[in-house]
Amino acid sequence: MAPPSSRRPGFSRRAQYGLFLGYVIAVAGVVFALLLLVVAMVDPTGFRALKGAALDVTAPVTSGGRSVVGFFSGIGEGVGNYFAAASQNAELKRRLAAERRAVIQAKATELDNQRLRALLKLTQEVQTPVAVTRIVGSSYDSVRRLATLSAGSSSGVAPGQPVRAAEGLVGRVIETGRWASRVLLVSDAASNVPVRLVRDGTPAIAAGRGDGTIELKTLEVGKNPFRRGDVLVTSGIGGVYPPDVPVAVVVSIEGDRTVAKPLADPARIEYAMVLPVYQPAASQPLSPQTNAALEGAGQ
Repeated sequence: MAPPSSRRPGFSRRAQYGLFLGYVIAVAGVVFALLLLVVAMVDPTGFRALKGAALDVTAPVTSGGRSVVGFFSGIGEGVGNYFAAASQNAELKRRLAAERRAVIQAKATELDNQRLRALLKLTQEVQTPVAVTRIVGSSYDSVRRLATLSAGSSSGVAPGQPVRAAEGLVGRVIETGRWASRVLLVSDAASNVPVRLVRDGTPAIAAGRGDGTIELKTLEVGKNPFRRGDVLVTSGIGGVYPPDVPVAVVVSIEGDRTVAKPLADPARIEYAMVLPVYQPAASQPLSPQTNAALEGAGQ
């Protein structure tokens, strides 16, 4: 049987040197610490100088380590922001859409208030309007140009009554129900409105063309008196429509034909006013023959 080896397993000269070096470093550290302690007690000024020198030596190392940490932190933050960009973008889009809806609603409310203020001012100028109501529908593509009001016979609306808005004349009532009524627009082919030119008072007839426009027909034969941009108002002749209500503006002149566009577009108007049928007062007393005829008809 072989004698046991005198060497301990796992123990070598390199390990001995390493252990010895560790002892030496530990002792040197203790001695250095004691030395620093003695210096701090004996010479505080010199100890502060040593601390400043150590700070100067370690500052670049600390700065470099901080840069490395900041670099990798920036990479992590950038990756996180990249993956969070989609959700942030969606949130920003939702906020933008909400703000856009709020702006549109505010503009619509302001426009509605402007129309109501204009209509309120108009009601103060017009004597005893029949009803102030809402336009709930209009035929834009139909051959017949009609509009529907949310007021009927229960509000005093009757066929033949003129309808106007703050912008101008809309038309006249042709049918009534209990709670709604139908209006023949001035642009309908069956509509004929006596008008006059604001610029010089030239009388004319505004006849609807059925396509959303109006053709102006003068009562006298001669040179076309209209110009592009001229404004026409009701003349009050023949009753029904009160005078001086804006009707249309001239948009084109083709030889003897003059085309105008109504100032009141039911597709853009929300409120309208129903007026009583205009009955101009007699400017002269009735003749004896007319009085006799009326008395005979009354008997």
